[in-house]
Amino acid sequence: MFLTFFKIGAFTFGGGFAMIPIIQREVVEKKNWIKDEEFIDTISIAQSAPGPVAVNSSIFVGYKIDGLKGAIICTVGTVLPSFFIILFIAVFFTQFKNNPLFEEIFLGIRPVVVALIFSAVYKLITKAHLGYKDLVIAIIAMLTIVIFNVTPIYVIVVGVALRVIYNKFKNKE
Repeated sequence: MFLTFFKIGAFTFGGGFAMIPIIQREVVEKKNWIKDEEFIDTISIAQSAPGPVAVNSSIFVGYKIDGLKGAIICTVGTVLPSFFIILFIAVFFTQFKNNPLFEEIFLGIRPVVVALIFSAVYKLITKAHLGYKDLVIAIIAMLTIVIFNVTPIYVIVVGVALRVIYNKFKNKE
């Protein structure tokens, strides 16, 4: 578990969202530790909980596999590579920050990170088996966040409340 999440943490640039397709490939497809549906739920919970998505996801997966010990092992595996990279950058980056080669490297990484995030969104949509109503709700939620700059927490709370109300009326019929 440690090595799997260490690898995920070490080879992912762009933060938690860029890690999602890599976590999915390792945890769902290669290791079969959790199912697709559980992975989608994991991402939903990880996104709505405080903290980075990748760390929250590793906590959930680790706990599912081996309880508290698994959660700690997976979390340390996820965080340790970033710690070492940040430490390295803090020590050596000031010497290279104006180097054109490093500027080009970071400019080259940006579009790849965007592609990783879009890839994660695409995989989540296709694996979630959303109906047309669900897709419309997802698009409205996204537009609310992007256009009106509403915090995702409010969008999640409203979504949960509306679903509960909808189910109450539906069950009465």
